[in-house]
Amino acid sequence: MKLSEHYTRTSVYITITVLVIGAVIYYFAIDYIGRQQLDRGLQQQLTEAEEYARSNNGNPQQYDLDQDHAVFVKTNEHLLKKRFFDTTYFNPKEQRKEAGRAVEDFVKLKDHNYRVVITISRAGQKDLIELISIITLTLLAGLLAVLFITNKYLLNGLWKPFQLTLKEIKQFNIADVDQFKGKPSKVDEFTELNEAIKEMSLRVTHDYLNLKQFTENASHEMMTPLAVVTTKLDTLIQDETLSAEQLAQITDIYSSVNKSSRLNQSLLLLAKLENKLITEEGPIGLETILTEKMLQFQELMQNRELSFQYNLQPKQILASKYLVDILLNNLFSNAIRHNNPGGVIVIELNSVQLSIKNTGAANALNGHQIFERFQKGKDSQGTGLGLALVKNICRLYHYTIQYQYEPGWHTFVVTF
Repeated sequence: MKLSEHYTRTSVYITITVLVIGAVIYYFAIDYIGRQQLDRGLQQQLTEAEEYARSNNGNPQQYDLDQDHAVFVKTNEHLLKKRFFDTTYFNPKEQRKEAGRAVEDFVKLKDHNYRVVITISRAGQKDLIELISIITLTLLAGLLAVLFITNKYLLNGLWKPFQLTLKEIKQFNIADVDQFKGKPSKVDEFTELNEAIKEMSLRVTHDYLNLKQFTENASHEMMTPLAVVTTKLDTLIQDETLSAEQLAQITDIYSSVNKSSRLNQSLLLLAKLENKLITEEGPIGLETILTEKMLQFQELMQNRELSFQYNLQPKQILASKYLVDILLNNLFSNAIRHNNPGGVIVIELNSVQLSIKNTGAANALNGHQIFERFQKGKDSQGTGLGLALVKNICRLYHYTIQYQYEPGWHTFVVTF
């Protein structure tokens, strides 16, 4: 959920809560004030009724009010606490019952005690409260609508500089010449954010260039002595005066030097892939490349008495031919190196995926670890970087690589 939506939802929830609580308090406050006004009116009428009764020889029935409005009842009680209460009231004019407010008190006239009850209608007050409640709810709904529209449409413009900055961050490439610039904004926080990101990008770019230069220099400096050592070893191997033991030792040294050279090249290629420094792309007919690869590995297959089975459908991809060649070389080499003598390699290609399946050991590999660097079997003579290169090449082109195992069969599937 976007920050603006979080802000809108939070502000709406808080506003609704505050307004609802305020409306409830407002309603009870108005109701309390209305009751107080009615009680004052009742008290005044009660006083007038008592004075009228006393001034008319103590006959309260002559009080000039509706008999349903003011009632005097003789009582033997000598003390009655005055109270105000809600009741129902029959309106003789409207001929219907209405909500009313009443007062009850004790009146002593000459030798008789009376309980007097005076009732007045609350209909007008209730109508007023209902009208105020409707107006309040209407204002509440209008305020929420205005708040929602303001947050959703008008305030979205405030987040535009942030969205532009975010877009520029997503497009930022550490290897590009153009550095992060940021979009100008009138909001201080966004301006400060742009400045912080700009400084960070400059530091990261500077560190990257230094690391890139160091890596290239180190790789070059390592390749030069390795090439010299390889040349010297080639000369020594051709020396016929060497004993069998000396030749075996030199062969081991030669193999280790070649392995170091491959390791150096693989690590350098991994660094380039992770930093997306290989950008050349072109249309490639994958079925053609696979056919060529089977021919290239044919001699090695014959030496191990292996055979190909394949079903290749036309498939065009947009990628670097250099990287596709490395990907297929590693998958083919892996299938040949870890195959059984006289085994089979099955290659299937369709519009969705490439599958390379080979016979091999009767136990499954760890499907997660095999794609990590320097993860290899105990008897493997490789560098341990082949499948890591495959994974990084697939990631560069948004492919997925998966390992699957069936009894006696190991399969690597590249899904486009």
